[in-house]
Amino acid sequence: MDHDIDFRDLFDNAPCGYLVLNDKGRIVLVNETLRIWLDLVDDELSGKRLLDLLPVAGRVFYETHFAPLLRMQGFFHEVALDVVRRDGTRLPVLANATQRVNADGEVKETRIALFQATSRRKYERELFEANEAGDQARKEIETLNKALTETGRLRDEFIAILGHDLRNPVAAIGGGMRILSKEDLSSRGQQVVRLIDGSVARMARLIDDVLDLTRGRMGGGLTISGKVEEDLSLHLKQVVAELSTGSGRRIDVEIDLPEPVLVDAGRIGQLVSNLLGNALSHGAEDKPVGLSARVVENNLVISVSNGGDPIPPETIARLFQPFFRGGDAAGRHEQGLGLGLHIASEIAKAHGGTLSVSSSIEKTTFEFRMPADTEI
Repeated sequence: MDHDIDFRDLFDNAPCGYLVLNDKGRIVLVNETLRIWLDLVDDELSGKRLLDLLPVAGRVFYETHFAPLLRMQGFFHEVALDVVRRDGTRLPVLANATQRVNADGEVKETRIALFQATSRRKYERELFEANEAGDQARKEIETLNKALTETGRLRDEFIAILGHDLRNPVAAIGGGMRILSKEDLSSRGQQVVRLIDGSVARMARLIDDVLDLTRGRMGGGLTISGKVEEDLSLHLKQVVAELSTGSGRRIDVEIDLPEPVLVDAGRIGQLVSNLLGNALSHGAEDKPVGLSARVVENNLVISVSNGGDPIPPETIARLFQPFFRGGDAAGRHEQGLGLGLHIASEIAKAHGGTLSVSSSIEKTTFEFRMPADTEI
């Protein structure tokens, strides 16, 4: 092994800058690497202090932070400093320092190694600026979210007030139609009354759906008043009769509910009405629509089915979202607000149950299932 090493060359041409300070803190030795970095010669460095190589702010920071640390523990590591070149520009460095002391503990010399940190400082600055931009973006998003939340709250309050106020004139029109239907009218007049009465009923259902959605979004949820219903089948048959008459379509009914069930009969009727309305609107006119209600393994199971084209999987994934309308394949019926299935799913949840859908080329079936003895 070759031990003939030129230690002076190793010192002068090291990949870092070296300074040696005497016991007075004055530079007594500096390597060529640092002289090249600073564009200074020996005469311009010899006898100076480390402070003389620092900008004003760096001097204050050094005196108040790092010099006391050096005096207290005899070393410091990776201190970020800027040293000033001949032309006044600054060179970012990381400084490591260690002191040699005599037997009495007095400082004999201080050795300092300086490593260029231009890339690291640039990275740190960019990271800081990115964090600042991120903080600003987060603040802007928070402000926007607050504004959107407030806008949404005001919108929902407006819809709730509007829906509530619309109920009165709609009810008045409906009452007027019922009185008018008892008068001696021509066949044409009776037909007009039935059309208006059907439109009023549809408007009332739309208003109820909008109010239910708004209550849910404002945190009130759907109102459920459960009681032991002795004959839920009567409520279901009434819904079937109303929709069958209004659509002119036959609805096949299979109801087997021999025992009382604990439900909100009005809400269950609304759920079934929404499901049947959906089946009548989207099912094929030449295929039957069916309603089944029974108790299976202590679960109340109500299903509505229709024939027609199967529902695509991507549509099924969105069926219960508010305002989603899957489209009317034949274009035969008026589109609603796209709330019927969403409200039906919320009614199912409020009863502690589920609403699911399956669809094939044979038929599409929506199934509501809840424990028959659940307290709600």
